[in-house]
Amino acid sequence: MTSPAEEKPAHASGTFAIGGELSVHRLGFGAMRLPGVWGEAENPQAAGELLREAVRLGVDLIDTAQAYGPEISERLISEALHPYPEGLVIATKGGLGNGSHPDGRPERLRADCESSLRRLRLDTIELWQLHRIDPTVPLEEQLGAIRELRDEGKIRFVGVSEVSVDELRRARELVEIATVQNRFNYANQSADEVLRTCEAEGIGFMPWHPLAKGDLADSRGPLAAVAARLGATPAQIALAWQLQRSAVVLPIPGTGSLEHLRENVDAALLELSPADLRELGAVVPRS
Repeated sequence: MTSPAEEKPAHASGTFAIGGELSVHRLGFGAMRLPGVWGEAENPQAAGELLREAVRLGVDLIDTAQAYGPEISERLISEALHPYPEGLVIATKGGLGNGSHPDGRPERLRADCESSLRRLRLDTIELWQLHRIDPTVPLEEQLGAIRELRDEGKIRFVGVSEVSVDELRRARELVEIATVQNRFNYANQSADEVLRTCEAEGIGFMPWHPLAKGDLADSRGPLAAVAARLGATPAQIALAWQLQRSAVVLPIPGTGSLEHLRENVDAALLELSPADLRELGAVVPRS
C-alpha cells in the first residue's frame, strides 16, 4: 500500500523538521477559512471533504487556531480526521481574545491550550503557537505559562506569531521557539528580516496570507506573465516563489474550494528557473 506522498508526488519542495525533529512537507494547509473565519461553517460536510482530500494529497501540516470560528475550525478538523493518520501534524494557536485582541494572561493561555486539546482530541499538541504577544502582560509571564504547558507534556513545540526580530530574540531567551508565523507574501515582504533570522537559526517560518487574500491569484497581477509562460496559475507562482525563497518557509494557503486546494498542492511541483526568479525580482511588488 502506498502512502499519499508516494501516490501523488506533490511535494518536490521537500520537507522541514520543526524543532529539528518533526518532519513535515513544506506546503501545508491553513484552516482559518473552514468555518468562514467567524461562525459556524455553512457546509460542514464540504469542509470535512476538503480536509480529507488535503491529507490524501499528502498534506501533513494543518494550521488552525482557537480563534477560528471561534473553536469551530478545530472541531471540524477533529470530526473529519480523528483518529488522525500517522505523521499528520495539527498546529494550533491561542491567546487571542474577543474582537481579535491579544489576551496573554497565563490563565487564558492555559485555558486555550487545554480546550484545544479537548476539541482536537489530542493528548499533546505538536505545535502550539502564541497567536499574538499581549503588550499588557509581561512577556516573561506569557512565555512562562507556555513553557509550563510544554513541560507538562501538553505542548511539544512552541511557536510565535507576528513578531519582530527583537521580540523573537526575547522570546527565545524564555523558551525554545520552533516556528514563527508572520504575514509574508510576494506583495508584502515586510517580514523579510524576521525570515532571514529564522533561516539563520533553523526556525520554521509559516507565512500567513501567502496569496495576499487572493490578490496574487489575479490573472492581471504581477505574476501573470511568468504563470502564462509556465502553464501555471498566478497563485501557483506565488506559492512556488515562497517555497524557493528559503528552505525554512512553510506556506499554509487556505481555501474552501477543492479545485483551489489541488491547485495549491500542485504548486510544490513547480521549479522556478533563475530567469523566472530574476523576472519576478524585476517586478515592483505591490504594497
